[in-house]
Amino acid sequence: MTRDPGDLAAEKAFQSSLPAKITGIVFWGLVLVGLILSVILLQRIESELRAHYGQHAEQFVSTLQLYLKNHPKPAPHALDGEVGRLLGELEFKGAVVTLDGKTRRFGSTGRGLTAMTRSVGAGRAGAGLSRVELFHPNLRRQIAEQRKGLLMTMGALFLMFGFILQWVLQRLLTRPFLRMVRTAEAFSSGETSERFDERRQDEFGFLGKFINKALDYVLLQQDELREALGRVRESESALYREKEKAEVTLHSIGDAVITTDAAGRIEYCNPVAEALTGWPLSKARGRPLEEIMRLFDENSREPVDNPVSACLRRGEVVDLADHTVLVREDGDEVAIADSAAPIRDRAGQIIGAVVVFHDVGHARRLARQLSYQATHDALTGLYNRREFEQRLELAIVSAREEHIEHAVCYLDLDQFKIVNDTCGHIAGDEMLRQLAGLLEGRVRETDILARLGGDEFGVLLHRCSLAQARRIAESLRETVRDFRFACDDHGFEIGVSVGLVAVTADSQSLAEVMSAADVACYAAKDAGRNRLHVYEPDDRELRRRQGEMRWVARLQKALDDDRFCLYYQPIVPITGDDSGPVLYEVLLRMRDTQGEEVPPMAFIPAAERYNLMPSIDRWVVRTLLETAAARLQLPAHSLCAMNLSGQSLGDTQFLDYVVEQLRRTGFPPEQVCFEITETAAIANLHGATRFMSTLKAMGCRFALDDFGSGLSSFGYLKNLKVDYLKIDGAFVRDITEDPIDLAMVEAINHIGHVMQIRTIAEFVETEAVMESLGTLGVDYAQGYHIARPAPLAQLLAEHPRLPGESRAEG
Repeated sequence: MTRDPGDLAAEKAFQSSLPAKITGIVFWGLVLVGLILSVILLQRIESELRAHYGQHAEQFVSTLQLYLKNHPKPAPHALDGEVGRLLGELEFKGAVVTLDGKTRRFGSTGRGLTAMTRSVGAGRAGAGLSRVELFHPNLRRQIAEQRKGLLMTMGALFLMFGFILQWVLQRLLTRPFLRMVRTAEAFSSGETSERFDERRQDEFGFLGKFINKALDYVLLQQDELREALGRVRESESALYREKEKAEVTLHSIGDAVITTDAAGRIEYCNPVAEALTGWPLSKARGRPLEEIMRLFDENSREPVDNPVSACLRRGEVVDLADHTVLVREDGDEVAIADSAAPIRDRAGQIIGAVVVFHDVGHARRLARQLSYQATHDALTGLYNRREFEQRLELAIVSAREEHIEHAVCYLDLDQFKIVNDTCGHIAGDEMLRQLAGLLEGRVRETDILARLGGDEFGVLLHRCSLAQARRIAESLRETVRDFRFACDDHGFEIGVSVGLVAVTADSQSLAEVMSAADVACYAAKDAGRNRLHVYEPDDRELRRRQGEMRWVARLQKALDDDRFCLYYQPIVPITGDDSGPVLYEVLLRMRDTQGEEVPPMAFIPAAERYNLMPSIDRWVVRTLLETAAARLQLPAHSLCAMNLSGQSLGDTQFLDYVVEQLRRTGFPPEQVCFEITETAAIANLHGATRFMSTLKAMGCRFALDDFGSGLSSFGYLKNLKVDYLKIDGAFVRDITEDPIDLAMVEAINHIGHVMQIRTIAEFVETEAVMESLGTLGVDYAQGYHIARPAPLAQLLAEHPRLPGESRAEG
């Protein structure tokens, strides 16, 4: 067999690297040990040298002291000879001796030498010798010379040992190991006759014997496995052919399958059928199908004929009726849809039947759920508005065709927003669910109770006279009135305003009935809330409400067509003091499709009732700021005042809109004044305070309109940081004739001045009223006596902005 060049290269690399690795491990281990011993030996040599020179230094000093003791006054040459002798004997190169305060040098004391100093105490012998400094050769140099010799000797020994060790390992380890590797490679390549060398009397010989036995056993097992595999494949092929006809097909489908003989007795059922019926095949085989498949109508609970009987009798496919349930062996029910087909032999004779069915419970539950969701409110479980209106349309038809009288109650909860604002919408939803349960217990089984909107409910009272409907509606109102809702240590009492309308043969349409009920409900709210109002066709108040509802489309159309326009009315100082600002109140007007002017009180109540005022207020703010910034140049100390509705104050996005318009148009905020009514500010005190503080920080001013009309005017005034107080015109108009009105105006003016708020009197229509206001000290007056409202274009003509004139000028 030709060997691969890569294998040969790997074998050569292995042959050279294995002993080198082993030699390296031993070699470097010895080197490490040798280095440690060298370090210890050199440290010991250094310590011995230091101790040697220290002993010689003490001996030098002692000998010199003894000499000086015996020769107190030695001659210089004698002392030189003695010191020189001692230096030579004790291996010192030089010395510096301090004797009788004088220093003398002996021998070499220059560079490359190490000094050792010894001080001589006064009590020691040899008085006059006070200090001796001795110089000996550098210790590091001596140690380095010894280290060099030691390392060279050790290196030569280790190198020689490494070569010897590699040669020994090559013969004893590498060569036999490589022979074993080549044998293993040959066996793995398919040369099963190859065996390991068993002749060696060492570990390699023992290992070769063991591996050879293992190889023989592996070959034997391979032969046995080949034979067994052949037998298994033959059995598997036969088994697959037998099962292919039935089980492979039937087990792979998701439907339940049951086959019977010509008498309707079960022969086979697949696992899905076993699971659905609760009968295993071992128990079901041979039993009549009717015993296993017990079928009932899920609505009437009547037994359903088994389709197999009809199939065998007719000789055709038979489908199961809808709304059929299968009663399992354990009593559980499964909604199924199935069909039965005859089984024929080659001659066309019926030899049995096959039933195929599946679980449709999820589909039926989904259908019921979708049907329920389409007709019921998800929160309360009551009927929804769509289903209520469909039932009401049927009731209107029956009232017209059969002359049956029905009634509709429209319920709108009072103060429901307080629960949402205080405890959150989750608490509000829980309260609606509890109320729905209470109301369901107060209506008849034939009546329809539905949730029509957020906090609005409707009740369709079938075959109910108006008198009886009034009693039921009053019972519903009392139920809501007596209801107490607790949440987070808060207790809430709410009411409900109820509108009641009869459904008779004269009722024309669903829209008419719902509109009448809605109007009646609003009338109940306007009458003081928590009341019942019955719709009467000739009710003037209700007709007015219906007229307001028709205004909704007209107002929306006017906004789309830009048919609103701005007027202004000046507000003048009463005392003639010109130091204060000049004020102009901007008023809103609308033009109809023929161009005729519509007075504000004709459409503003409808706009407020149907939440259109925020859109109108946005139109006023945008139009005024754009017009004033582009075409109007007022004196710097003048103000343009515009009214804001309470709905806009409660709109969290309206504040951002005003700030954006002020920045976009560049109109000075110092010349803008917003008028808010006292009732609107009190109704949303937190929102009003935030609105005012934000815009006042930009420089805008605020006036409290219609002051005095509320019930807590003075109590809330200290919480509203306004610049102007507009006294309600109902008090101003008759102050010359009614002393109570005069006193009210005087009190309001006094309180305003105490709080450093300027006062403005509205509805000033005569000179006498003007003079009385001047006597009281009221600051400003507004009314027909001064000037009637005029189009804003007239003010633009009086104060036009010149070309190139800066907006900041004035």
